Amino acid sequence: MAAHFGRLRKGATTTAVAAVAVAALSASQAPGVTTDDLGRQAAGAAQPSGDANTGGEGGGATGDSPYYTDLPPLKSPNPSPSASPTTGTPVSVGEAEAGIPATVLDAYKKAEAELRASKPGCNLPWQLLAAIGKVESGQARGGRVDASGTTYSPILGPKLDGNGFALIADTDNGAYDGDPAYDRAVGPMQFIPSTWAWAGRDGNGDGKKDPNNVYDAALAAGHYLCRFDRDLSVQSQMNAAILNYNNSTEYLNTVLSWLEYYRKGTHEVPDGTGTLPSHSSNSDPGASPSPSTPATPSTPSTPSTPSTPKPGSGGSTSPTPKPPAPSSPAPSPTPPTPTQTVDHLEDANTGKLTATAGSAFGTKVAVRAESKASKGVAKVRVRFTIIGDTDATFTGGESVATVVTGSAGTATAPALVAGEKAGDFTVRATVVGRVLGGLDYTATVTPRQADTLTRTGDTALTCVPGGEFADLVELKATYKGAVAGKVAATATLIKSADDATENDKGPYFKDAEGKTIRTLTDLTTDADGVLKLPKLYADDATGTFLLRVNTTGGAVLTVELKVAAAAS
Repeated sequence: MAAHFGRLRKGATTTAVAAVAVAALSASQAPGVTTDDLGRQAAGAAQPSGDANTGGEGGGATGDSPYYTDLPPLKSPNPSPSASPTTGTPVSVGEAEAGIPATVLDAYKKAEAELRASKPGCNLPWQLLAAIGKVESGQARGGRVDASGTTYSPILGPKLDGNGFALIADTDNGAYDGDPAYDRAVGPMQFIPSTWAWAGRDGNGDGKKDPNNVYDAALAAGHYLCRFDRDLSVQSQMNAAILNYNNSTEYLNTVLSWLEYYRKGTHEVPDGTGTLPSHSSNSDPGASPSPSTPATPSTPSTPSTPSTPKPGSGGSTSPTPKPPAPSSPAPSPTPPTPTQTVDHLEDANTGKLTATAGSAFGTKVAVRAESKASKGVAKVRVRFTIIGDTDATFTGGESVATVVTGSAGTATAPALVAGEKAGDFTVRATVVGRVLGGLDYTATVTPRQADTLTRTGDTALTCVPGGEFADLVELKATYKGAVAGKVAATATLIKSADDATENDKGPYFKDAEGKTIRTLTDLTTDADGVLKLPKLYADDATGTFLLRVNTTGGAVLTVELKVAAAAS
């Protein structure tokens, strides 16, 4: 889309030089390279539109609308500093460009997680969505979105009326782009209405598919890129997906440059503070900027000095120049969003977080977003993140969940589900879009337990000296009368009922190399609570010997093993 914001890119020349290598590589992989009537390179012939039948091919998801051409800065050990637009604190250009607004970043990561579950073979990296979002809309104009992820005002590309752009007559009666004559690219990911009609997704679960919502748009873009069973870990297939999105090799090179940059590291910045691009692929100097965002007012010219009367002119002078027209009044300050009024998070009566491995926690983490006056703030996004060495997840299998506060300012995380790894981990609650201290909750996963062990059979376990036991030892574990599956156990051949140290004679097991062992660790009951021990062997010692099995939770069973010479 057309350029209408301005922080000029620093180091553009050196960055452009660095991009040449990327461009050369990508161009060599893009078949059928031609040049369109705007002087851009394009792969393949553009179609007049992208509808449900063509799948958006040719014109792609955006109808080949203009896009931002700013390239990422080159990282250097000592990048030149520039002042932060919000704090005035010096930050490096590289650091600023690597910042992605919090809600926008959350949308990209959620889309990646959904595609990882629904289309695992696609291998979509969220950094690719971020690269496209940067090129298409400057990350939703630096993150100017509300708590639900919807832009404060629509992001619209120019009319696709064939005047310097593709010709796409209206397909949505202006429903998405407000234009009943021609289509326009819409939203943070710049979908044309005819593509959105079939590619749109509901990414934030509000029951709507809104191209101006960054969650919906990011998820739709992910599915669009993953069509045709593409594997985006294969470079040629990733290139094809990007060219499908906007049919230009220059576009491909720009997106790949940002993808590589974001893969080297990014960080979250508050919503509305992201850096804004300033260069557009629109080569028509007379083209208007996006109608949804006013162009920067021009500076009034300085009045010229009245001319000096010429001799013999009767003292007449040139007319006094008219004063310049007053510039447009400054826009009213934007009222603070609910997120900006949050001062801190408070616990909302979260109980003790404990669960047995493999089961759901009975308590959910709940917090309250409050203002300085300790009043609850509604419509604020709260992010819950599982931190630590654990395989516990929220319901649905994710380690991050974002919830919007209700009317009382309370947000409750989805239920936690314990994995198999026992121990403590942390659930951290933070406000999306604000740099505030979060709340940490300790959650504990206890190992699976059994309180009873019994033999599944009652056959006497006997053997002759130097022989092997005909029957295997099979046990069943229960906990409070229920099957105790996946419970850890240990089996040891002990010296006596009063001496649980390992015996040095009598029956034994064999390890993988056939060596004698008399203690088995890392045993686990199966899903039905059954534990089958390996085959037992006997040395030359005769008598009655004891095998003791212990489980997590305190279940203990002692089994008799008899070794005697065969009857004559």
